[in-house]
Amino acid sequence: MNWLIWALLSAVFAAATAVLAKIGVTGIDSNFATAIRTSVIVIFTWLLAFWLRAPGSFHWPSNRSWLFLMLSGIATGLSWLCYFRALQLGPASRVSPVDKLSVVLVILLGALVLGEKLTAAKVIGGLLICLGAVAVALD
Repeated sequence: MNWLIWALLSAVFAAATAVLAKIGVTGIDSNFATAIRTSVIVIFTWLLAFWLRAPGSFHWPSNRSWLFLMLSGIATGLSWLCYFRALQLGPASRVSPVDKLSVVLVILLGALVLGEKLTAAKVIGGLLICLGAVAVALD
């Protein structure tokens, strides 16, 4: 499968995550809910990683890879903690679009940090995402 199919599947699972998390976080501490979810993810992803791996595909990462993967993990954890708290306090239909402003930030950081080309289409798309998120959040 190409990247677009995987990205669309990611969007479907992210939508399911928002709805399921909103239901699951009801009546419990949002940080505890995040810890439960994260524990399931850890077990699930390790099982998939070993089950679906190609022979000889696991190689010890470089120190640089370790550093950036650990920083990414910390950022993910902080994002999830904030997301679950927001879901606990607000409606999923408003929280999730605001969370997707991360797409706009990735476009900007992709250009600034990764040297990706900032095209007119990305700028227009990013602005539309911003407008859509604001419109839904203020509904």
